[in-house]
Amino acid sequence: MSAIETRPEAPLLVADGLTKTYRLPGGERLTAADRVSFTVPRGGSLGVVGESGSGKSTVARMLVGLVRPDAGTVAVDGRDRATRPPSFGRAAHRLARAREIQMVFQDPYISLDPRLTARHCLRTSLRLHGRDAGDGRIAALLDQVGLGAREAGARPHELSGGQCQRLAIARALAVDPRVLVLDEAVAALDVSIQAQILRLLDEIRRDTEVALVFVSHDLAVVRHITEETVVMRRGTVVEQGPTSRVLGAPEDPYTRLLLASVPRRGWDPADAERARAEADAA
Repeated sequence: MSAIETRPEAPLLVADGLTKTYRLPGGERLTAADRVSFTVPRGGSLGVVGESGSGKSTVARMLVGLVRPDAGTVAVDGRDRATRPPSFGRAAHRLARAREIQMVFQDPYISLDPRLTARHCLRTSLRLHGRDAGDGRIAALLDQVGLGAREAGARPHELSGGQCQRLAIARALAVDPRVLVLDEAVAALDVSIQAQILRLLDEIRRDTEVALVFVSHDLAVVRHITEETVVMRRGTVVEQGPTSRVLGAPEDPYTRLLLASVPRRGWDPADAERARAEADAA
């Protein structure tokens, strides 16, 4: 018998050559992202890591459309998100793009409207995108993220940080996005709440096949929830590949520096200093 050849499934999300430069006071320019490329499969999970100022949040905002790249493209299912179909008006195109990729921000109290209860928050999002905004759909969304009837009638200041972040995730999921971008989405939460949110996200990914792009400086979080990792330094990708390899046996000195800088049992700050010198010399 001859073997049957199968083509690998095309990636769901493709970032190709994303570049963004900002003009600083005095005429200087800062390249926040320089030809950043990666792919994410359907239902996959990608971590983007680096120190503050590495450009990872700029990349996240370009994926969602909050920042327009100077060069490069973002495509979902082979369609360039910047290209507007002839049949779409400008507003319809923006809504269609929002339904493809949703974002969960670091601080849920800032991202949620303090005037709206959880129920009204979800109903507003559903109606905006022409989706079923009935009580049954809202209850199902809240249940999906572990919230119930009591939380449905509460405003953000009446909820804990973890509950607010669950609500923010429910709002993002309300439009059935293909990709969920999480920018330091658990950084402001207690460790025990972080674990709950990470388990929730992993369950949602497996149940719905939504792809996750997890932007974080916390390597333990990225190691726990992602399958692939991109390491950024000063706007450029210095290393990428399977998370188990990138964070388990890193090849680039900068990735080794990030790992050496994480306090742990037996940790010696001198190791981080040596790793810094090695990364700077590379």
